[in-house]
Amino acid sequence: MSATPVVPRPGSAETPAAPTAPTAPTIGMLGTPPRVRSGWRVFPARVGAMCVVELQKLRHDRTELYTRAVQPALWLLIFGETFTRLHVIPTGGIPYLDYLAPGIIAQSAMFIAIFYGIMIIWERDSGVLPKLLVTPTPHSALVAGKAFAAGVKSVIQAVVVILIAALLGVAMTWNPLRLLGVVVVVVLGSAFFSCLSMSIAGIVLTRDRLMGIGQAITMPLFFASNALYPVALMPGWLQAVSKVNPLSYQVDALRGLLLGTPSHLWLDFGVLCLAALAGIAAASSLMGRLAR
Repeated sequence: MSATPVVPRPGSAETPAAPTAPTAPTIGMLGTPPRVRSGWRVFPARVGAMCVVELQKLRHDRTELYTRAVQPALWLLIFGETFTRLHVIPTGGIPYLDYLAPGIIAQSAMFIAIFYGIMIIWERDSGVLPKLLVTPTPHSALVAGKAFAAGVKSVIQAVVVILIAALLGVAMTWNPLRLLGVVVVVVLGSAFFSCLSMSIAGIVLTRDRLMGIGQAITMPLFFASNALYPVALMPGWLQAVSKVNPLSYQVDALRGLLLGTPSHLWLDFGVLCLAALAGIAAASSLMGRLAR
């Protein structure tokens, strides 16, 4: 006698479960995804991020700011005070120390920026730069961030020089708008010279060569400008060099802003802006050589 098959009772565990429709994702509960910013909005953010990264290095070692303040102080105390007594350089009726102070501000800013390429080569040797270059960050944003970080460091140096000059009795303006213009001039000039250094780093590829070239061009750039004496006192060929030297336009703008002497501010700002943009473009095009 065969056994009668048992029919599963409704609701028992053996009842096959009915297929259920997949649950739609509750996007509303998760919130709206962030909008993707376009390139022109991303670029300033990445430039700012790179600038902040560079400036954070000062938190670990501030001795650079102290040691770099020694040289401009010596220029003002020794060179400036001595030539003020000699009265051998025509300065348009103002004391030579006052005439010299803006030139020393520009000089100290240039000396900070002109060796910035050494940091690029060090980052290449330590493996940091290749990692940055493979990120979506454009090379121009990387270069601009480092250039403006050099500008901020130079502004700190300029504040030190201005305070030293004020203690020595230099008659400078304290107009906030003019001081803001001084900040812009220092940042633009430092951006150009730091990009010049990074461009040289992309060509020579070694720290020793870069240090040799940097030392070879800093003093000629300084003496071939109007930082120490008027352009009219130079020989003809040196006047031609001074007219294509961005440091001359930086010094001219600083004198006009700080001392109120006759200057060509619009021309100075225009030349410095074009020089900074050209420097960023040149350094960006050579940055890939450092990653090879």
